[in-house]
Amino acid sequence: MTNVSEQIKMNDDGTEPSDGNHSIEGQPTVTLNSYEAETLSELREKINGTIDCLTKTDKAVTSVASGCELFLRSITLTSLDQPDFQQCRIKLVNRGQLYLKVAYQSRAKIAKLCMPFISDGATILVHARSRVVIQLLRDVAATKKRFSVFATESRPDFSGAELQQSLSDYGIPTTVILDAAVGYIMEKVDLVLVGAEGVVESGGIINKIGTYQMAVMAKYCNKPFYVLVESFKFVRLYPLNQHDVPNEWKYPTCPDPSASEHPLVDYTPPHFITLLFTDLGVLTPSAVSDELIKLYS
Repeated sequence: MTNVSEQIKMNDDGTEPSDGNHSIEGQPTVTLNSYEAETLSELREKINGTIDCLTKTDKAVTSVASGCELFLRSITLTSLDQPDFQQCRIKLVNRGQLYLKVAYQSRAKIAKLCMPFISDGATILVHARSRVVIQLLRDVAATKKRFSVFATESRPDFSGAELQQSLSDYGIPTTVILDAAVGYIMEKVDLVLVGAEGVVESGGIINKIGTYQMAVMAKYCNKPFYVLVESFKFVRLYPLNQHDVPNEWKYPTCPDPSASEHPLVDYTPPHFITLLFTDLGVLTPSAVSDELIKLYS
């Protein structure tokens, strides 16, 4: 499969693709349209300013950072053959809109890849509220397969309740469990599904706090631990332990955390992960580094 940058190069013909993404990921494209600039370097500086604002949010800082970096590389590191700056600007906007369109459509691709791994009658454990996991479970339910879901409450924001509501809207039986009950419930499930805020060079993931302990328990109980993640969340980082994850990702609202501050994400090493389902294909953790090099080259 082609990644976002490669598809932009193949479609870089000056036409404007439809915009299918209305999330926070669209803000750099808004910058391209609204900011006044006379040169490419000035425009890049404006985009970097917007990216800096986005990475100061308290939501999914890891994925925002990697997605924005890949967005910027995708629109500015390919050739621009127009001598007129305004024409270059139009082409950059077109590339940005195509990047967002491809990124938005990646969830459907990932769900399609993972669907055969969900058997009829399966019991699934999920953690946090991942949009790509919701997409998968919704698509599986549409095929009339019967399955049930255990969802952790996912403190501190209790996103498990939101996930339960989202799945209940599609008629998927979902039970919210305590985060501390993961070990108790693991023997009852057939597989574990999680999203990810970031995929690092080792093939491990950075995700909502509690993911690591869930992966450890799944490994101990010999349960498949599947990660569903878009390629724009691949990040250039090689942590060896929890301490190596940047504090601005673990404590986005507290630049100088105290000992009593709780991290919002943790790092799950690659040897606890069975497979990663991405828009680049189904990957083993050891295959991630090669794909990450392609994305950033």
